[in-house]
Amino acid sequence: MTSTRPEQGGSPYDDAYGDRASFEAAVDGLDDPLNDPLPGQHPSPWFRAAAPEPPQQSGPPQQAEWYDPQGYERDWFEGQQPQGTGYAEGTGYAGGAGYATPQEPSYTDPISQAAAQRPAMDAAAYEALYDRTGPVPTVSVQNPASETVSLGATAPPPVSGETVGLRPRADAPGRPSRVADDETVGLRTSDTRLASLKRPLPGLSRLEARRAERAKRPSPAVLASRALGEVFITIGVLMLLFVTYQLWWTNIRAEQQASAEADKIQENWANGKGKPGAFEPGQGFALMHIPKLDVVVPIAEGISKPKVLDRGMVGHYGEESIKTAMPEDKQGNFAVAGHRNTHGEPFRYINKLNPGDAIIVETQDTYFVYKMASILPQTNPGNVAVLNPVPKGSGFTKPGRYITLTTCTPEFTSTYRMIVWGKLTEERPRDKGKPPALVE
Repeated sequence: MTSTRPEQGGSPYDDAYGDRASFEAAVDGLDDPLNDPLPGQHPSPWFRAAAPEPPQQSGPPQQAEWYDPQGYERDWFEGQQPQGTGYAEGTGYAGGAGYATPQEPSYTDPISQAAAQRPAMDAAAYEALYDRTGPVPTVSVQNPASETVSLGATAPPPVSGETVGLRPRADAPGRPSRVADDETVGLRTSDTRLASLKRPLPGLSRLEARRAERAKRPSPAVLASRALGEVFITIGVLMLLFVTYQLWWTNIRAEQQASAEADKIQENWANGKGKPGAFEPGQGFALMHIPKLDVVVPIAEGISKPKVLDRGMVGHYGEESIKTAMPEDKQGNFAVAGHRNTHGEPFRYINKLNPGDAIIVETQDTYFVYKMASILPQTNPGNVAVLNPVPKGSGFTKPGRYITLTTCTPEFTSTYRMIVWGKLTEERPRDKGKPPALVE
């Protein structure tokens, strides 16, 4: 809207104030000429001129109301402009433009207006914008002097399993290598031990760091205790292996050797080589049967441990120092020895024999049947009187044909000897068959 200036003549203010002097006087009397309305006009579209005052009536005076609440409500909600208010169309400054009829002010929600002006965004772009699982922005420094930072859309390169940190590249553009070998920014897992030895602990001097490292090392007493513990463990393992060998493997091996010797004895009998006579030490010449204990064991000449006893056999006391009779002798004491534990342990349970139990010695031509008579549970190993022709302590009082079994006692020791005696009750040729004690 344009209007002519008062200096150009024909000002509309002249019509309102009559002359120019009145206009200037009115302007000078205003507090703020820019905010006060012109005469007869009001800046608010909802302003209503006061109605002419009615004739004076009796009673309290009535105050004229210049503001019209009903007109405001009607104009705001119904969108109707009251007639006869505001600026008249075609009036105003000289020049013919005047003021247009005021239009109803339109209200628009600022939030909706901002949303309408925002560019449209599809669902994929929205997900990409708010996706927190996507690639992590990377920060790259292009120039060390200006430290220009740019955000990238790609994730940093993957770090290998061996790399804990990264070393600064010497050939990186704009960043010369100023880090020495011992000032690495990152370390590999294989270098952690070396770095821990090179770098002192934080807050400690070099001397204190060395003392701390020295304190971490085990003392001589700790090293000695560790070595002693390893020795004890080794000894324990060896003892366990030795016990296993003694209690299990020696029995298996002795039973194999005794079985092989029994087969050899029977083969010699079949070939006519086992007739009674003098036998070499370690040579098998008979078989002993103890039916109650289910024992069948070869009898060899001598009581040598490596040649006879440890091979699972029973040994005959036939040396010159302690020489006893043979089963076919018409008078005497046939004495034998055997292991009670380990190495086949043929005499392990002879303590369970009762008087009358059979003890049979089988030779090439004859079965010699003895009946158990008495037992001596424990005696000194040097008591050789138990091997006499009339054994001492056996209860026998006169010469006869006896048998004596000797073994170690208690079990798994050789402190004492256990003695079992028997008396010959039958001499049965082999051609007459086995004795009843073997058949039952």
